[in-house]
Amino acid sequence: MHPVVKLIAQRLALGLLLLLAVSVLIFAGTEMLPGDVAQAILGQSATETALRNLREEMGLNQPAITRYFQWLGGILQGDLGTALSNKKEIATEIGARLGNTLFLAFWAAAVSVPLAIGLGLLAVRYRNRWPDKLISGVTLATISLPEFVAGYILMYLLTVKFRIFSPISTIYDSMSFGQKLNAIALPVMVLVLVVLAHMMRMTRAAILNVMQSAYIETAELKGLRPLTIIARHAFPNAIAPVVNVVMLNLAYLVVGVVVVEVVFVYPGMGQYLVDHVTKRDVPVVQACGLIFAAVYIGLNIFADVISILANPRLRHPK
Repeated sequence: MHPVVKLIAQRLALGLLLLLAVSVLIFAGTEMLPGDVAQAILGQSATETALRNLREEMGLNQPAITRYFQWLGGILQGDLGTALSNKKEIATEIGARLGNTLFLAFWAAAVSVPLAIGLGLLAVRYRNRWPDKLISGVTLATISLPEFVAGYILMYLLTVKFRIFSPISTIYDSMSFGQKLNAIALPVMVLVLVVLAHMMRMTRAAILNVMQSAYIETAELKGLRPLTIIARHAFPNAIAPVVNVVMLNLAYLVVGVVVVEVVFVYPGMGQYLVDHVTKRDVPVVQACGLIFAAVYIGLNIFADVISILANPRLRHPK
C-alpha cells in the first residue's frame, strides 16, 4: 500500500475510534448530571405514579448500557431522537440551527483566514520592526479578551454609542442575503478577534522557520524583493503548519460559538444547546455534543490529510 494511502486510512480509523470514545463520554456525562428529567418535565407537584409512567415511556428505567446502544444505533441510522421538552424531531430542529452556525462560521473564516495570513506575511516582511511589533501587540491584546467581554464592548460601541448595528443578531429565511450579513456583522467581528492572533502568529512562526533555508538565501542573492521571496518561496513551503492552525481555528469557529450565539441571541447550534440544557433535555444535549465533536474531529483529520499530502517525502517515496 502507498504510504500516503496508509497514513490517511490510519487517520480516518483513528478519527472514528475517537468519535466512538467521545460518544461514550457524552452519554456517561449526561447520565451523571444531577436531577431527574421526568421530574423536570412534570414539575415538583407530580405524583410518583405519573413520574414512574413517564420514566417508563421515555425508557429511563432501562439499564444505561442498553440505552447507550439504542442511542448509538439510532444515530448510525440518522435518527437523533426526539426532544423531551417539545416532542419534536431533533434532526429536523438541528438542521436549520446547524446551517445558521455554519453560515456564521463561514463568514468569520472568510474574514479571519486571509487577514491572518496577510498580517503574518507583513509581520515577517518587517520582522522585529515597528509594524511587526504593532501587529503582534494588537492581536495579543484582542485574544486576551474573553468572547463575551469583546462582544459586550462591541455591542456598546456599535449599537448603543454609534447605532450602526442591531444588538440582536437574529436571522430568518425571509431575510435577504444583505440583511443576513448585516445581522451577523457583530458576532463575526467577535469571532475574528478571537481566532486572528493565533493564526497570525503561527503563520509568522512557520514562515520565519522556512526563511532560514538555503534556497531562501539563494533567492536573496538573486536580488528578488523581500515580499516576493516571502510570498512565492517561503509561504508555499510553510503551508502545512499554516493549514493545521487554520483548521484548528475553523473547528473552534463551529464548536466554540456557544458564548457568542448566546450573547447576540443568534439562532444557531450553541443557542439551541443552551436552551435545552436549561430544560434538562438530555437527548438534545447528547446530539449537539456529538455533532460538535464530529465537526471538530473531522476538521482535524482534514488538516492531517492536507499535511500528509503536502509532504513531498510521502508523495514520492524512494
